[in-house]
Amino acid sequence: MLQINDLTFRIDGRPLFDGASAQIADGWKVGLVGRNGTGKSTLLRLIREELGKGEGGDGSVRINRGAKMGYVLQEVPANDMTLLDVVLEADVERASLMREADTCEDPHRIGEIHERLADIDAWSGEARAAEILIGLGFTQNDLMRACREFSGGWRMRAALGGVLFAQPDLLMLDEPTNYLDLEGAAWLETYLRKYPHTVVIVSHDRDLLNRSVTHILALENTKLVLQAGGYDTYLQRRAERTQHLAAQKEKQDVQRAHMQSFIDRFKAKASKAAQAQSRMKMLEKMTVITVPLAERTVPFKFYEVEELASPILELDKVDMGYAAGKPVLDRVSLRLDFDDRIAIVGANGQGKTTLVKSIAQKLPLLQGVRRASKNLRIGYFSQDQLDELRAGETVLEHVKDLLPNGGQAQVRALAAQFGFGHEKCETKVDKLSGGEKVRLLMGLTTYKKPHILILDEPTSHLDIDSREALIYALNEFNGALLIITHDTYLAEATADRLWLVNNGKANPYDGDLADYKALVLAADRPDADKQHAIARAEIAAATEKAEKPKARPAAKATFKQKHRLETAEKEVEKARAALELLDRDLGDPDTFTHKADAEAKLKARAKLQTQLDAAEAEWLEALEAIEGAG
Repeated sequence: MLQINDLTFRIDGRPLFDGASAQIADGWKVGLVGRNGTGKSTLLRLIREELGKGEGGDGSVRINRGAKMGYVLQEVPANDMTLLDVVLEADVERASLMREADTCEDPHRIGEIHERLADIDAWSGEARAAEILIGLGFTQNDLMRACREFSGGWRMRAALGGVLFAQPDLLMLDEPTNYLDLEGAAWLETYLRKYPHTVVIVSHDRDLLNRSVTHILALENTKLVLQAGGYDTYLQRRAERTQHLAAQKEKQDVQRAHMQSFIDRFKAKASKAAQAQSRMKMLEKMTVITVPLAERTVPFKFYEVEELASPILELDKVDMGYAAGKPVLDRVSLRLDFDDRIAIVGANGQGKTTLVKSIAQKLPLLQGVRRASKNLRIGYFSQDQLDELRAGETVLEHVKDLLPNGGQAQVRALAAQFGFGHEKCETKVDKLSGGEKVRLLMGLTTYKKPHILILDEPTSHLDIDSREALIYALNEFNGALLIITHDTYLAEATADRLWLVNNGKANPYDGDLADYKALVLAADRPDADKQHAIARAEIAAATEKAEKPKARPAAKATFKQKHRLETAEKEVEKARAALELLDRDLGDPDTFTHKADAEAKLKARAKLQTQLDAAEAEWLEALEAIEGAG
């Protein structure tokens, strides 16, 4: 389907590709990965023939003759067309034939048109288009609304819906989950697995890359590396390749040193001169084995905060929303403890951001009571705040706001803690990449040591390695965490409970992300009305169930006993999550190339296992105490 042969391409003298080659077969689902700035989006533009050969360009990029390409470049225009019509028009052949069928008077041609319409399953078009739009988060009522009634983000979803409906032979997607919520991302993951043609997708969503692709195409050191399997398989194979190269290089270095020693000893000796010359030629012809240097990911740093007595925040029958109009959420009653780690789920438009803005006091409460610990500090991060960074000012000027009386050295040291060395801290913020802006804003948000950290879609501009670094930092953070994210991997790795925002309510959800995603996917199938209704009813029931007080573990159990059990459960989950992350790290063969580092990690694992054993023992004792009280 797609052949990339000996591709070389430079931008401003910097090589993005140097002799890169790869061949992608028909029907493959390929995840295109690489660090931010390595050229993933540029490669898609080269495939689409939007770029010429450029400076020093060479090689070729070809797709099969007659193959149809599909991609999303911009949002749907804000016009009077309905969403459904926009998606139907995206299949150019179907739309053209349908129009021609309405006006054609030639019986022979009418027969040809209807035969072709039957071949492309045109008559099911509206049902298929509706299924795609609903899967992407639109409601049935939205389908007949004009595009101008939707925001740019929703019109971008409609554009994605159009290209999916057209079913091109080569579908190219560049970070499609950036404008989807968790529910839309879960639906897209399933859709791509079943897609009948070839897909090339740029994504930093680890779960999507593990569950929806058949191959990984990685940009590594200006080359393309194609690997069968998902992202985790690619990481394992890369580690094995690096280990193998290191062993080969070590062997070659010994061989080269031996040959050089012979040359140095005998090149001036007449009887050995010919042999010395022979070895010199062998050295010159020998291809030097190089081991790619591992690219360092700048870590995130969150400060340890002093512990506050739980609950640190309570909402009692609170109405939330905007001053004009009826509440977005009503009669919300929630409790937040110091060590809570909660992912907030619910479709876009249900009020997740309204909830966290109200908790962070970015929005005043319309009604109800908010009780908080004395001196409680809240850190709030949202993608919308990236626009609040002052264009034209440098990183250093933004960091200076935190230390108005600090010296230059002190301000630079703080900027370095945020991940900006001396070469970056003088950069104006409008020249920073999306990921660098996230790092700066995250540093500004967490500097005052918040007890509650609220993150609203923190990963949209972060590559996979930076997301992993964020997970490590969040798991080290000792305060409360509230997170809204479409990244399932991030949510599962950092949160141990869910809050569901649905139908004007916000409540704890009795289940995990897998349970919730299963309900969402079952609910988004318009061709199964009964199943759709059942799934929607289950989500509603989950909301209603959460509103009711939970049954006590035992009638005579004291508050102290129940609190002990809850605390033990959290400690078990926390230790298990940390152990899982460390085991993933120890599964990388590169870890054992540095003996001291490997030993430290093995000691840390033994310590974590001891903590887990102790936490499980405490949990069992707490449970037995409650059962005994009953």
